[in-house]
Amino acid sequence: MSELNENKFFKKYLKKASSYLGNKEKSTNLLKKAAKLAPDKKGALGEAWEKVNLFIELFKSYINGSYRDISTKSILTVIGALIYFVSPIDAIPDFIVGLGFLDDATILAYTFKQINKDIE
Repeated sequence: MSELNENKFFKKYLKKASSYLGNKEKSTNLLKKAAKLAPDKKGALGEAWEKVNLFIELFKSYINGSYRDISTKSILTVIGALIYFVSPIDAIPDFIVGLGFLDDATILAYTFKQINKDIE
């Protein structure tokens, strides 16, 4: 997981992620934003669309206490990926047709790869 966590651009999202742990209202708002945005990005995200939905469900289960069998580092990475996903400020702005969601899809796919053992 170190490559993504050491990425200079993604680090700011990881820092923000820690503020969501223990803050149910803030976490719920992030989940609502991600759930609302995901269907709109389905075609552009390709296979990563399934991953964002998995992350939404995983984080939802984590905050409501029904699933806690995941390391803090992994859940923070998931939260960071969701923050990145909903953020209008990306490495490649979403309004750039054809490329705008490429960075989102890359972050989601890489996050999945990094935490795969935790979610199996």
